[in-house]
Amino acid sequence: MSEYNFPPDFLFGAASSAYQIEGAWDEDGKGENIWDKLVHQHPELIKDKSTGDIACNSYHLYKEDVRMLKELGVHFYRFSISWSRILPSGHANIVNQAGVDYYNNLINELIANDIQPVVTMFHWDLPQPLQDLGGWTNPLLANYFEDYARILFLNFGDRVKWWNTINEPTSIALGYSLPIGYAPNLITPGHGEYLVIHTVLLAHARAYRLYEREFKATQKGKLSIVPVCNWHEPNTDSKEDKEASHKAQELIVAWVMHPIYSSTGDYPPLLKEWVAKKSKEEGYPRSRLPSFTQEEIEMVKGTWDFLAVNHYTTFFVSKSEPGFSLSMDHDFNFVANEKYAVASSMWLRIVPWGFRKVLNWISKEYNNPPIMVAENGLSDHGELNDVTRINYYSDYLGELLKAVHDDGCNIFGYTAWTLMDNYEWSSGYTESFGLYHVDFNNPDRKRTPKDSAKFYSEVIKMKRIPHHFLQSKSSL
Repeated sequence: MSEYNFPPDFLFGAASSAYQIEGAWDEDGKGENIWDKLVHQHPELIKDKSTGDIACNSYHLYKEDVRMLKELGVHFYRFSISWSRILPSGHANIVNQAGVDYYNNLINELIANDIQPVVTMFHWDLPQPLQDLGGWTNPLLANYFEDYARILFLNFGDRVKWWNTINEPTSIALGYSLPIGYAPNLITPGHGEYLVIHTVLLAHARAYRLYEREFKATQKGKLSIVPVCNWHEPNTDSKEDKEASHKAQELIVAWVMHPIYSSTGDYPPLLKEWVAKKSKEEGYPRSRLPSFTQEEIEMVKGTWDFLAVNHYTTFFVSKSEPGFSLSMDHDFNFVANEKYAVASSMWLRIVPWGFRKVLNWISKEYNNPPIMVAENGLSDHGELNDVTRINYYSDYLGELLKAVHDDGCNIFGYTAWTLMDNYEWSSGYTESFGLYHVDFNNPDRKRTPKDSAKFYSEVIKMKRIPHHFLQSKSSL
């Protein structure tokens, strides 16, 4: 892999999200969001009982963030906008000018330093007043999201040319299905997650069609949703495990992608058949999976200009034992394959070849769309000499290069998750994904580059994986 270079026009970036870094949770007119409420009312759901009230204090230190990005040499910065900071009630009738000013200042600072803004409209921090109306289970939220998107296009679209609508819909659904400390922590398995994804897909489509109608001709930007695209590998060569892994890929990954990126639109046939079958067996009069109208199928289908994908790991899948139950009622089980090292996040096993497999799967399933890898990274415990992260990046980037050069996958950009250590949701500050270390005990939130930052900077500068880092792996 080391002989391959990245294409001359390949883009490199780093990513973050609003709740995880901004802090200033109740400053300058910002409204409460679902994570604010969760961490304040149920600290026991967070591993270290911490909050994102201050986090990295990027609301006040955004210029320092841009300085770090400049130091890395990235071409773009993927960050998210806090819906509650722009629209405190969630609704578009009252716009918080201080919030608009903050993001204008950040965008202008990026552009002044030759860094393109890549903006995620929604990264999990729903305004609490909208959650009080049902959150993503309420189909009207698709309309509210369209209203919010219009505010963003009007205020920032003259400078923002890359938009991500909604980050990881299936992760949003976890907050409505599994008791894992994800906001809004409503446990409605077998129902809530299907309603959530349905509304999310319609919300994305409404935002895309709005941009297409009213803004694209003048602003000339590009939009994508951001599915999480981990790979599902059969744990053994048995027919049963192969069938289970195929079903996992179709029912989890294609669930979000098929309605948008396939030539036919709508949910994957296997998903529709499976949920209908299970619903009938359970005595329901209709499938628990909502149905799109034909008009909605056409509205959702094709709402993309590129594909932004998040990838971290590979899950090993086996046929489940009788009686095994998962919230979405799939008949497969995730197996801890001990052959592969695990990060500090117990769900994240280091399986580089799975990255190439999923990139090829996407290419085959969806006619080789242009792909920006929107997140990829590894968690540890905050070490400055983060050899494991360097090894992870070098191996995963190596598999990306194989996908480009050997397989013909159309990949034009890569984003490291994350710029700096931040608030890792239900794990609080116990896990670190950052290229920069943040001292959360220091009121100034001092940032320090890790060895992985130096590695990534060289990758960007050289357009290839540096030999001396690769050679050092065997001795570390």
